[in-house]
Amino acid sequence: MIFLDEDTRCVVQGITGKQGSFHTKSMLEYNTNIVAGTSPGKGGQEFEGVPVYNSIAEIKEELDVNASMIFIPAPFAKDAAFEAISQLELAVIITEHIPVQDSMEITHYARKNDCKVIGPNTPGIITPGVGKLGIMPTHIFNPGDIGIVSRSGTLTYEVASQITHAGLGQSTCLGIGGDPVVGMDFADVLQKFQEDPKTKAMAMIGEIGGNAEEKAAEYIAENITKPVVAYIAGRTAPPGKRMGHAGAIIEGDTGTAESKINALKAAGVEVAQQPSQIADIMKEII
Repeated sequence: MIFLDEDTRCVVQGITGKQGSFHTKSMLEYNTNIVAGTSPGKGGQEFEGVPVYNSIAEIKEELDVNASMIFIPAPFAKDAAFEAISQLELAVIITEHIPVQDSMEITHYARKNDCKVIGPNTPGIITPGVGKLGIMPTHIFNPGDIGIVSRSGTLTYEVASQITHAGLGQSTCLGIGGDPVVGMDFADVLQKFQEDPKTKAMAMIGEIGGNAEEKAAEYIAENITKPVVAYIAGRTAPPGKRMGHAGAIIEGDTGTAESKINALKAAGVEVAQQPSQIADIMKEII
């Protein structure tokens, strides 16, 4: 398992807010090990049996925690991320619309502190049957041996659901986030899948914009021996128009679906024409 296992002890930052409380409930129902939450000024309260503190520092005086889920509004998300990064091993930043400058500072600070950051603007991570740190609908996942890494939340759900319907399952599913600047990238996650004995094959869901997929293709060619099946969303997108995610914009000749698909194929990756084909291809190779 990668990043999320039985030893993950999670804090929810913003546990009493609308999003934080809604998704904490869902994570608890999935038996995720959430041991505490933060909500400045509300320390001493409880939410769904989870104790609420004013800060992570307060939590650490009493409890052993190593991961955080951040449901803090964009203007304050950087401060929350810095608080988590300075004290924990993993921070999952669900918040979208974080300014790019803030995201750059967050990712730089994470590298300095050797903390893994998933996101921003991510659906999070799920290890089926173990827990989830995120907003994924749990009923579509099934324990298995296919690792999924994606820039798109909705496509993650679609591909995971089809893999489940095909009688297969997932080892870990992780959304790296749809923003131009994110913490973990495709290569980071693919390497973890490569090292994970529970993962036999990987599904990689990319989209137009940026060069994350081209960099991943280079990395796959040199470092990955397990089979990878990819899909790139946005083939028909017009240049200069942002499609869905902040990071999904083509500028000049870079970031096109064609350049990504060609790079992946050159690296020996099978590229599906439609998301629905990924499950079919997986059935043949596993």
